[in-house]
Amino acid sequence: MITAKDFERMVETHQHRIFGFALSLSGNPSDAEEIAQDAFIRAHRALEEYDADRIRELKVSAWLHRIALNVFRNRIRRRLRETVPLEAIAEPHANGLGPEELHDLRDAVHRLPARYREAVVLRHVQGFNYDEIAGVLGVPSGTAKSDVHRGLAILKEELR
Repeated sequence: MITAKDFERMVETHQHRIFGFALSLSGNPSDAEEIAQDAFIRAHRALEEYDADRIRELKVSAWLHRIALNVFRNRIRRRLRETVPLEAIAEPHANGLGPEELHDLRDAVHRLPARYREAVVLRHVQGFNYDEIAGVLGVPSGTAKSDVHRGLAILKEELR
């Protein structure tokens, strides 16, 4: 079980990255806020059931990203794939792009198949390494690397 103070510290430490991740996936600030809040509520409920050893072994950032990803996927399933435009990426690594080019990039990222979009966002927006991406997505590390590579190849082709 986790103390209220420890949970509060965890939220303070990770809230901006989880919100940014949710925003990159959903493209909508209010949806991203709901996804992040729901992810932390689910994390809190889970932590109430975990023993101290399990909590110590957690890779908290990857675990929270996985929860947020699952929340996002569940929302998509409920909405029957309703398309929402990607309005912003929290911390894009798109140095030197003008507003129009950045808009085109955001649109192209949003149009990626979910599998590739999730991997690309985790790598190039959230800065995760391939092992962390694999943990969040629940796939082997080689698959994570392949999904990032394929997603970037699709983006490059589309943006030509």
